[in-house]
Amino acid sequence: MNIARRPRVGHIAFLNCLPIYWGLARTGALLDVDLHRAPPDELSRRLVAGDLDIGPITLVEYLRHADDLLLIPDPAVAADGPVLSVNLVSKAPLDAIPAEPRVALASTSRTGVLLGRMLLEDRYGRKPAYTVTAPDLDSALRDADAAVLIGDEALQVFHDPAGHHVLDLAAEWKDWTGLPMVFAVWAVRRDYAEAHPGLVKDVHLAFRDSVQRSREEIDEVVASAARWEPFPPAALAEYFERLQFGLSERHLAGLREFASRASRYADIDPLRADGPEFFAALGEAREP
Repeated sequence: MNIARRPRVGHIAFLNCLPIYWGLARTGALLDVDLHRAPPDELSRRLVAGDLDIGPITLVEYLRHADDLLLIPDPAVAADGPVLSVNLVSKAPLDAIPAEPRVALASTSRTGVLLGRMLLEDRYGRKPAYTVTAPDLDSALRDADAAVLIGDEALQVFHDPAGHHVLDLAAEWKDWTGLPMVFAVWAVRRDYAEAHPGLVKDVHLAFRDSVQRSREEIDEVVASAARWEPFPPAALAEYFERLQFGLSERHLAGLREFASRASRYADIDPLRADGPEFFAALGEAREP
């Protein structure tokens, strides 16, 4: 990666991405990229605008801009069942909330928000009135019956609901469709990939090796996180075990199903039959 400008790479500022970046510091690969740390919606905006070359993008924004982007096979942020940190939090059980509930979208992820809408409207027949609030529980539920929360705040509420009712949206998606839920993918701008395929390949391999190393050193990852996070080691170990960081064929099936359903809610075209399109350096075959 010895060029005048290192690849500008995004980093989601949530606990769930610690295993993705753990090995970059351990191997020294972190020195080879210009890392930008921000919430998911901000990183998505920067990648689409061309202010980043490679990085995570919430699935909804990837689907909106798929023509300009190529997916990197891994990493990703996904779950095949409960994820613990993408939740609908309500003051009453789901079957007791109003038919037209007030729902706060207290989330920095458009994918988590859209998933909550799909489940509330399509699966549970509610007709919510939505408001956008700050991504914390107190602000969200001040004037609402329920709220969509993601990330560290959602994980905190999962472990300490304080009388609230918590519905894991990834578990609900799995129960509804039988498929994993993909929340974020890693992508490269198509123009950057065409100009610098070798650099993109290096970044991809660095992330792949980082995730593998975190799995091998998971006790150290948990111990490191436990020093700074308000969660006991056992809770962190469970969380990291549930998270999935690659795109298998099952994950791709879940991604395509989400894309198909999302097109009814947002300005998103269903993926082509052969989609999504992946980066492949020098004609190499994709290996999810």
